[in-house]
Formats: sequence, structure tokens, C-alpha cells
Amino acid sequence: MPIGSFRVLEAFALAIIADGGAPAFVNMPGAASQESDAHGAAERVSAAMRALTKAAPNAGSYVAESDYFRSDWQRAFWGGNYPRLLAVKRRYDPDGLFYVRHGVGSEAWSEDGFTHVRTR
Repeated sequence: MPIGSFRVLEAFALAIIADGGAPAFVNMPGAASQESDAHGAAERVSAAMRALTKAAPNAGSYVAESDYFRSDWQRAFWGGNYPRLLAVKRRYDPDGLFYVRHGVGSEAWSEDGFTHVRTR
């Protein structure tokens, strides 16, 4: 296929943006001294994701390797299917027993996933 006829919409790319380090969660050994490092790492990842989103604003993702802090996750992971999937979730799991970060219906839970903050 000549280069001029390449169709961008048929292209595929995988970008993984991450930062690593020691655990930085409350109540874990050494966490207090590393909390600022964790915030710095999260900001670096967020900055890289903003640049990637600017270059490919309508790019999608899948939940297994997604941006933990992504704000438009419903669109990115589920697209136009989200309203229908949410209706199914509410029908078969009305109490929200099955939870996963950025899963269908997870906006009804706190950021840490421990507290149900919204009902149907």
C-alpha cells in the first residue's frame, strides 16, 4: 500500500506510561517519607497522559492497563455502550456488590473503593 493511502483510523498503537518506586500508601513501612515522591510520580504520569491525550484526543483504552486517574474513563473504556451497560449493571447488581476501579457503575463509590457514596 503506498504511503499516501495509509489510513490513520486503521492504525494501532499501545502506549504505557508509568512511574515506579517503593510503596507510598498510608500504614505501609516507610510511607510517610515517600508520600511526596508518590505525588510527584503521579503528576509526572498525569503530565505525560495530558500530552498523549492532546496528540490523540479520542483515543481509547482498556481497563486492565488504564490511567488510574483518568477523568473520562466512561467514554475511554466503554464508549457509547456505557448507558446501556450501566442499566444492565443496575438491574443485575442493584446493590453494587461487584466493584472495580473504573468499572461500570464505579462512580457510585469513593476514590478508594471502600465507601458507597451514591445510590442509583
